[in-house]
Amino acid sequence: MSAAPFRSVDRSRAQFTENTDVFSDFILAVEAVRDVWLGHGLCARPSDRVTAESAVAQLYRKSGLRMPEFVWVSSPVAGSDLIVAEGLSPPMSFDGNGIHCASARIAAMLSESRRRMDARIERRRSDWPNERRAVEAARVNPPEDAARVGISPDRIIRATVWDSLHTTLFDGVATAIRALLTPAVLGVTWYGQQEAHRVAYYDTYRRFGLAKFHSHDEALLDANIALTGATGWWWAFDNVCVMAERPTALHAEPIPGRVHNEHRLHHADAPALEFQDGRPVFVQHGTIVPGWVVRDPTAERIARERNVEIRRCAIERLGWDTYIDAAGLTLVDQADDPGNAGRTLRLYATPDGWGRSGRILLAVNGSSERDGHRRQYGLHVPRWISSALDAAGWTYGLGGADYARLVRRT
Repeated sequence: MSAAPFRSVDRSRAQFTENTDVFSDFILAVEAVRDVWLGHGLCARPSDRVTAESAVAQLYRKSGLRMPEFVWVSSPVAGSDLIVAEGLSPPMSFDGNGIHCASARIAAMLSESRRRMDARIERRRSDWPNERRAVEAARVNPPEDAARVGISPDRIIRATVWDSLHTTLFDGVATAIRALLTPAVLGVTWYGQQEAHRVAYYDTYRRFGLAKFHSHDEALLDANIALTGATGWWWAFDNVCVMAERPTALHAEPIPGRVHNEHRLHHADAPALEFQDGRPVFVQHGTIVPGWVVRDPTAERIARERNVEIRRCAIERLGWDTYIDAAGLTLVDQADDPGNAGRTLRLYATPDGWGRSGRILLAVNGSSERDGHRRQYGLHVPRWISSALDAAGWTYGLGGADYARLVRRT
């Protein structure tokens, strides 16, 4: 993939603010690189074990460690079980010669490398104005819009590559996998697809000639590029490296309202994440849920659930109208929604067993979802509210009379 280099800060500012074709081509190229890394992070194909082992061996060697024995397992959960069963996680020890733990030595080496690469990147940023204020603007605006108002290429890369992939892979996929792991290994350093945002970020700078890294850091970056593209998750120990296979199924959807192709795990009818050994993770629009929420939601199970987000997902999976009938919710009040023409606001008493006093306002979203439908959702409101209009106004910090004067809500 090729793109025009931006080696000079002054030159890049001029090109970004004055040459529409230049920054459009650059942004398209950066987004394409990000999407390649997104594909690596959401990959559900078998690992390339030869490439993965070669890359890990290089990291061991550069850390001054001997080549480990590679043990492949069918999932990260199987890996964590193996670590516990074999007692592979002894405490770190220190002496005058440094850290005696393969995981910590590799982590320290990679951390130092990132620090040096960050320093090289920081050198080219210093004379861009309003950099701090530009950070949030770059996150919430499409890249081309950000470039047109003078936000630097660095902030655009950070938002488009690092932040986007961090949201999808670190906050999303890695969190879902971590929920399955044996608690005893949660403190053990692990590596894998959740690191793709870092690798992709430095790869982008080098790919477009935006920063020149030390040869040692270039070699480590190459090893991590090969590794992240070849397999999923792994744990480093003194004589053994535990390598987990990628999932056999991984389903995600774009996050509504995001502008950098952020995704969240989701599958309506099956596990969003599953491995060879059948270890599943059920996720509804980014929320990790028990299997019953997807496979057999019932009003009785919903009544016993204490987690508000899981309960919400189960109700939406079942359907609010179905749930209201099955749970026998009492209608307190209803009214036409003045902020959403043609829709009705309905106020219900909180069901018995929810463990939370109050009421539920059932409303319809003012805007359509990606599939063209408008989502029906329930909002908790205080028990003292007896009017549907007052309940709707309360969610906006308004009184019912003020809410009634709205032309349309969003």
